Amino acid sequence: MTTSIPPGAGADARSRTTPEPDPDPGTGTTRRGRPRLSDRARDEARLGWWLAGPAFVVMVAVTIYPILQAFYDSLFSYRLTAPDERAFNGGENYVVVLSDPVWWQAFAVTALITVVTVLVELVLGFLLALVMHRAIQRLRGVLRTAILVPYGIITVVSAFAWFYAFDISSGFVNHWFDWVPGVDPDLNWFAHQGTSLAVIMASEIWKTTPFISLLLLAGLSQVPGELEEAAEVDGATWAQRLQRVVLPNMKAAIMVAVLFRALDAFRIFDNVFIMTNGANGTTVLSLLAYRTSIGRLEIGLGSAISVLLFFCVIGICFIAIKLFKVDLASARGEG
Repeated sequence: MTTSIPPGAGADARSRTTPEPDPDPGTGTTRRGRPRLSDRARDEARLGWWLAGPAFVVMVAVTIYPILQAFYDSLFSYRLTAPDERAFNGGENYVVVLSDPVWWQAFAVTALITVVTVLVELVLGFLLALVMHRAIQRLRGVLRTAILVPYGIITVVSAFAWFYAFDISSGFVNHWFDWVPGVDPDLNWFAHQGTSLAVIMASEIWKTTPFISLLLLAGLSQVPGELEEAAEVDGATWAQRLQRVVLPNMKAAIMVAVLFRALDAFRIFDNVFIMTNGANGTTVLSLLAYRTSIGRLEIGLGSAISVLLFFCVIGICFIAIKLFKVDLASARGEG
């Protein structure tokens, strides 16, 4: 008894049983073009999952429920003082929020604070990192400890300190800097949007620049010294060495610094709440969500604002990763 084999079945069988092509020893990739991971990279990935896995599971277990609950509540017309009147309204809460000028003003203020503080902190943090990197061995520990002092202060304490320093009645800034044009003893920093945002951003920059400097210092330590020496021998200026040698080799550290700091700045709450409480056009998205949920007890609308804020943060992550295009395997020396 013979069995007929359909045309093409042999090819299918061969395609299912054909082993993965051997890697090309010259390029480190398979013949199909996929990159081949080295044994070191696989071991590091496995060790990373073992070390970070438990914390990742706990973090997901703790955060996934509030996120899902907020998204669920955002689909309802739900006021805490009238729980029996809760009713499903689909995406109406999102329409209400996105059509409200208050949301867009808070979004603009939050984006402004994020962009300005991150850019200034990158410049100042890089300068501090250079100082710590070039300092003699005996002074490095002292410099790092001194620079970290602002970052070690609790944000609420720092915000109150800056508020009382610039307050018109109890502050010393107006008297110490009355020689600066535009500064006089009667200047009320928290009576105008521009000056209020300036103080808020200054307090953010003062506190979190040490964090950026340490991240960039780690990136500076990864720049090969022989490349800088070779560029200097070839006649490259300091600016040329910085542009063509130092910064390209620090791209991974810069991306991490920008990503972490931008996410933190976009969720700013403490400084604004303590200094102005959103007065004079200084309301940010986190404060708007707090006022809507806690102040007005509008759980549905507040949850919608929180969900939109969450998607904004996800968007920042996506933009940062796409903008820098960092190959982490190449950054740690893997082919």
